[in-house]
Amino acid sequence: MKRGKRYLEAAKVIDKAVLYDKEEAVALAKKAAVAKFDETIEAHIRTGCDGRHAEQQIRGAVVLPHGTGKTVRVLVFAKGTKLDEAQAAGADFVGGEELIPKIQKEGWLDFDVVVATPDMMGVVGRLGRVLGPKGLMPNPKAGTVTMDVTKAIADIKAGKIEYRLDKSNIIHVPIGKASFTEEQLADNFQTLMDAINKARPSSVKGQFIRSITLAPSMGPGVKVNPLKVVR
Repeated sequence: MKRGKRYLEAAKVIDKAVLYDKEEAVALAKKAAVAKFDETIEAHIRTGCDGRHAEQQIRGAVVLPHGTGKTVRVLVFAKGTKLDEAQAAGADFVGGEELIPKIQKEGWLDFDVVVATPDMMGVVGRLGRVLGPKGLMPNPKAGTVTMDVTKAIADIKAGKIEYRLDKSNIIHVPIGKASFTEEQLADNFQTLMDAINKARPSSVKGQFIRSITLAPSMGPGVKVNPLKVVR
């Protein structure tokens, strides 16, 4: 893959053979963000899980102390008084069954997170084929199937992110923007790692966190020493 001049320049300051401490890795990832826009800094965490086994699946959510730097659009499926509650809490879109054809037939997907009250999951379930592959399906483990829509919306707007294993047993999540301070990124990263360590399935043997890479969305990756972020 041909890399641009900026990418190659940024890569020169990173030693691929070194496992960096958290603070140094964050500083290098910030330095490697040389695109003309405010890049997202992402964490890519390779685990020792085997996602083919249900008990080794990892899925959860955590509120990053400094947010993600992204404006998140929230869609809430609810009915009755919960519709008004969701609107008052700052949901961007609120509705029920009438939204199904808009999403299924018109391809409307102008939202980033979907929250649903449990009594609406029968309706939302019909959107599984559309929302599932995009990672948008509400899930109790992620706190997006709940009667407490006010808390769910507040957490999401404050910087709540979901983490889950992909097919390669890797977790990919944003930890903030390149414009964040090093301290903010390091705080967010450690909060994420603490949550993932707590979610370790008991059936996983050997080393749980195999490798961690921090990378700006358009730049080279920086390897983090996993032993230094596991408390």
